[in-house]
Amino acid sequence: MSKDYSRLIKKLISLDSKKVDEYFHSRHKKEFEKINCLECANCCKNLGPLLTDSDIARLSKHLKIKPSEFVEQYLRIDEDNDYVFKTMPCPFLQDDNYCSVYEFRPKACKEYPHTDRKNILGILDICIKNTEICPAVANIFNKLNNDKFLMKT
Repeated sequence: MSKDYSRLIKKLISLDSKKVDEYFHSRHKKEFEKINCLECANCCKNLGPLLTDSDIARLSKHLKIKPSEFVEQYLRIDEDNDYVFKTMPCPFLQDDNYCSVYEFRPKACKEYPHTDRKNILGILDICIKNTEICPAVANIFNKLNNDKFLMKT
C-alpha cells in the first residue's frame, strides 16, 4: 500500500510548477548518483511498459525479425488496448539484471521513473505509484515529505 503523501501533494500543487520540477530534478539527479539500478531492477521485474509502434519497429529490427513476429512472440494487448509484454519479468531482463536490448529499449523504459520529466505536477499520481516499485522514487518522496524548507514555502 502506498504511503500517504496527501499533505505533500497539496503543498506541491500550491507551488509554482517550474519550482516543483527543479526540486524533483535536483533530487532525481542526487538519488541516481547513489542508486545502482542493476542491484534492483524492480521496474523490469514488475512493470510492463507500453510499447509504441516505433518501439516495436526498433526492437524487431534489432532482433532481426519482422514486427509481426515480435508482436506475436513477445506482446499482448492490455485492457487499455496498448501493447505490453506477455510476461513479466521483462523477456529481455537477464539474470544479472542487465537488459539485453538496452540501447533499443522501449521509450517507457527510457523515461522511467519519470521524476526528471517536465511538469511533474501532471504525473504526480504515476510518481507516487512508482514509490512502491523504485527505491529511488521512494527516497525522493520521503526526502520531499520531510523537507522543512519545502513545507515552509
